[in-house]
Amino acid sequence: MFGGLDVIIIFLAILVFALLLAGIKTVPQGYNYTVERFGRYTKTLTPGLNLIIPFIDRVGARMNMMEQVLDVPTQEVITKDNAIVAVDGVAFYQVLSAPQAAYQVSNLQNAILNLTMTNIRTVMGSMDLDELLSNRDAINERLLRVVDEAAHPWGIKVTRVEIKDINPPANLVESMARQMMAERNKRAQILEAEGLKQAQVLEAEGRKEAAFRDAEARERAAEAEARATQVVSEAIAKGDVQAINYFVAQKYTEALAKIGSSSNNKIVLMPMEASSLIGSLGGIGAIAKEVFGEQPPAAGRSSRPPRIAPDQS
Repeated sequence: MFGGLDVIIIFLAILVFALLLAGIKTVPQGYNYTVERFGRYTKTLTPGLNLIIPFIDRVGARMNMMEQVLDVPTQEVITKDNAIVAVDGVAFYQVLSAPQAAYQVSNLQNAILNLTMTNIRTVMGSMDLDELLSNRDAINERLLRVVDEAAHPWGIKVTRVEIKDINPPANLVESMARQMMAERNKRAQILEAEGLKQAQVLEAEGRKEAAFRDAEARERAAEAEARATQVVSEAIAKGDVQAINYFVAQKYTEALAKIGSSSNNKIVLMPMEASSLIGSLGGIGAIAKEVFGEQPPAAGRSSRPPRIAPDQS
């Protein structure tokens, strides 16, 4: 049986143990607890083992100090050019000061959500639809700056605000598709016209180069003809009969070549003196060897001459 003193000792031991349990607080990593004494904030408990005065101090708010994600639901926004688009997003924030987040604003997540949605409407409503669709990074940067500045008194650091989807109406999407197709067709026509222009320029340059080459060839042929005529003239001046025979034979040969170039069969009447052309061929070969240093053409290579009937008159 226990005496009265033993009961008191046991009671005091239990009371001390209960007081220790009530005064020892363990805070997990990533959290901060606020301590209130008679309803007034006194201090903040950091992660680890902490002591408070039992029955006088109590834990007020348990604040998550890790970075958190907040989904921004879809809402309709009217742009500057009166287009209605559906927009949703996501916000990332972190509590930097547990007392401010606990006591400066009520329902922290709801406050951040409404602040973000309001600024999304404000920022995107001041932009045209084309600007809205092409400048998403600029929108995110502007939203981050505005929301972070507004949430700073709450002890909150907004790290990112991202727009996830921008959905214009179906009829507006169809109009944009037609506009894009027209723009692509326009660029294709411009490229085709430029290609045609370049091709015409190159063709003109080719004709110019060909004309230049033809003129150069004619010039060289004329120079060769002038040189040959000069040589024949000098030979004639020196009294060389073979030069005269060469000149006459050349003209006869050219005339016969023109007559015989036709595919029709012809009978050509020529005077008997034309037979002297055969005798002149030796003179032609000698002069050609002397002037040009070339061998006379081999036999068997000449084309079939037209039939010549001597004039009996």
